[in-house]
Amino acid sequence: MRTTSTVASKTKKETGVSAKAALVVTAISAGYLLLSYVLIGFKPEQLLLVALFNSLYYLSPVTRKFALGYTIFMVFWILFDYMKAFPNYWFNEVHIKDLYEAEKAFFGVMYDGIALTPNEYWLRHPNTALDILSGVFYLCWVPVPMGFAAFLFFKNRQQFIYFSLTFLLVNIMGFVVYYLYPAAPPWYIQQYGFDFIAHTPGNMAGLARFDAYFGIDLFRGMYAKGSNVFAAMPSLHSAYPLIVFYYGLKNRLKWVNVVFGVIMGGIWFAAVYSSHHYVLDVLFGVVCAATGIGLFNWAMARKGAVYRAVQRFIKAIE
Repeated sequence: MRTTSTVASKTKKETGVSAKAALVVTAISAGYLLLSYVLIGFKPEQLLLVALFNSLYYLSPVTRKFALGYTIFMVFWILFDYMKAFPNYWFNEVHIKDLYEAEKAFFGVMYDGIALTPNEYWLRHPNTALDILSGVFYLCWVPVPMGFAAFLFFKNRQQFIYFSLTFLLVNIMGFVVYYLYPAAPPWYIQQYGFDFIAHTPGNMAGLARFDAYFGIDLFRGMYAKGSNVFAAMPSLHSAYPLIVFYYGLKNRLKWVNVVFGVIMGGIWFAAVYSSHHYVLDVLFGVVCAATGIGLFNWAMARKGAVYRAVQRFIKAIE
């Protein structure tokens, strides 16, 4: 009869993972699927996430460390997904007209004697080239941070963790604001006026012109899976490229930073041009990113408990 230690040794020899670690990973995977089913129902993406993590975890020591490092982004995705279970308009009044009026007051454009928001101006002046560019830039908001993180993982594990944790911190800050200040995007007013309508589905807004031009349903599919349309302030779409640009500068990526800068400006413009965000949303997204970067740097500079925990995490994936 084999002892538990013998079985554990055999398991570790075959997979490089101890029986205890395998049990923990299995328990967390099953717990995530069960909780997701209870809160928001079953979705194929949940199985894909679990399958991807487990595959990387067991494949090799390098992919295992990669999977562990990317748990930071998985936490972000899970938090974002679970927002569907707790709509922010349950907790605070949705800001619709007051935000619209503020945008017009600060950034209004006079056209034919009428004050318009920048979104309304571009809605009246669509341009095919700008439609295509806006779609391309908006598609960068997740792949660019994810790709940059993968680059940092193989270049500098410390910078990978610092970037990933800053990204997560900025998202958490943005999510908190979503619940404190639920806000409707510009397209909502264009579609429904100033009345609040719960359970409003996501909308492609100006990005529909990108799909129509290429005859595809790319953005339709993306926005059908949105967590909450009343989460326009701050624009995290606008926050992400600033985080990438900052860490690009820190890592002295030279000409790559020029590309990051162009993408950043392109996403900021596209957010307004496509009527997904006001200029105010973009500005507060920038503030959110800058604040998150500052807070994380402050925590690292103090070299306290947070710093020591981060350094242990870095050591675990080196």
